[in-house]
Amino acid sequence: MANRLTQIATRTGDDGTTGLGDGTRVPKHHLRVQAMGDVDELNSHIGVLLAEPLPDDVRELLVVIQHELFNLGGELSIPGFELLKEAALLRLDEALEHYNAQLPRLKEFILPAGTRSAALAHVCRTVARRAERAVVVLSSEDAGVRATSRQFLNRLSDLMFVLARVLNRANLDGLGGDDVYWKSERLARE
Repeated sequence: MANRLTQIATRTGDDGTTGLGDGTRVPKHHLRVQAMGDVDELNSHIGVLLAEPLPDDVRELLVVIQHELFNLGGELSIPGFELLKEAALLRLDEALEHYNAQLPRLKEFILPAGTRSAALAHVCRTVARRAERAVVVLSSEDAGVRATSRQFLNRLSDLMFVLARVLNRANLDGLGGDDVYWKSERLARE
């Protein structure tokens, strides 16, 4: 793995390029840089969510996920390198099963709303989907991108949807209760 940063303002990117973890330089609009940026943005949004009151088990899970996203970003920054392990994907599957089992079945679409923590979880969900799309596009151009990267982001987006529903019911801020349902024209007629 490359050396850790000791100096932040290097000015080496002033020409519109950036360095990857293996030392190669690519344009800042490169698909790999886009995918890395989307994963970094997702990790930052999870950091904002962690600033909210959360159930302890959800907080612990999100901290682990932040580390796994950092691994994913590192893996994307070094073509052909593996940092994100299969166990990370299995952990998401287990969390999905655990938290989804606690929720009532959905009968209608829900809006990305409710408590502040639930709304922030929905933002994380949508950024995870964007990061997933960026990894899919990158993998269509670069066969070295591992399927685990794409699968992790797909599962994480699903988990953030489920956690948003969990957080709407957590009532940590006195506003919890239920999902915010979409009021479709069909529902209004019924």
